[in-house]
Amino acid sequence: MTEKIVVLGTGGTIAGTAASSSDHTGYTAAQIGITSLLQSVPGLQEALQGRELVSEQLAQLDSKDMDFDTMRRLAQSCVHHLAQPEVRAIVITHGTDTLEETAYFLHRVIPIELQAKPVVLTCAMRPATSSEADGPRNLRDAVLVAGDSHARGVLSVCAGDVHSAKTVQKVHTYALNAFSSGDVALGEPGVVAQVVGDQVLWKPVFQSFLDEKRHIDRIESAQAAIDLIVNTSVAKIAWPRVEIVLNHAQATGSIVRALLAEATSQDPLCGIVVAGTGNGTVSESLQSALNEAQPKGVEVIVASRCAWGGVHDVSALSAVKARIDLMLKLLRAA
Repeated sequence: MTEKIVVLGTGGTIAGTAASSSDHTGYTAAQIGITSLLQSVPGLQEALQGRELVSEQLAQLDSKDMDFDTMRRLAQSCVHHLAQPEVRAIVITHGTDTLEETAYFLHRVIPIELQAKPVVLTCAMRPATSSEADGPRNLRDAVLVAGDSHARGVLSVCAGDVHSAKTVQKVHTYALNAFSSGDVALGEPGVVAQVVGDQVLWKPVFQSFLDEKRHIDRIESAQAAIDLIVNTSVAKIAWPRVEIVLNHAQATGSIVRALLAEATSQDPLCGIVVAGTGNGTVSESLQSALNEAQPKGVEVIVASRCAWGGVHDVSALSAVKARIDLMLKLLRAA
């Protein structure tokens, strides 16, 4: 039986085009289909190492417009393909803007038993028509990582760095190496591997991370949400509305109160994630408004607006990932 690697296209800069090959920023994302993208990747056959490549255009959008219905279809496609014995891994092309959110969503909802096989997201900071396009290398590297015997769980690959879905964040607006996982902290690995030539060099800390199954330890708490999202044929999900509010100097509660005022029975406000300062601190004025929201059925959790460290004794998640966690929790409770 020939092993397969499935590539799912969702659009993004990696599939973008510009009027000039020298234009790296004034482009339109999500213009080129996944089949055409794969045809322009040097070294792809060598990276496959004899495996068959299967591609599917699952979506075609700029990732700033990513939504949970598309994420759900992506998760369902991953589950379908990973369950096939001949499928070794999945590679997903994605825009950089919300890659970390989609990666974390997949990390949370793909069943544990299927995460023995890797799902690798990759991207580009320059469009496909650029004379210095980075997409082909990233796509080739992602296929190489996907076929590596040590790879498992949801990962992302950009500029030769391999990140865990739990820790990856976009930290730069235009650099080719736009992502980081920070330093090794709170039991989480930083960059888990690097692609050097034709080799994937795994960091020793990642092996213990895998052995202890900490790359999947947050999934079990949302089994009902997993079942609803990927294991049923429910046509449409009513995603709980969860908003993010930022704490800052002289932050007031006006945004929270405005959110409460505009909420309706058809579109209720279900949760708020506060991107707090430092170790999750919140101004007295903002805290007062949050205290008003909770008796009205709004669940409030606190993250940090700092890039790394999280809120000690609570969560190491960024605000956008904490929002996904809360949405899944509330979805389970619906």
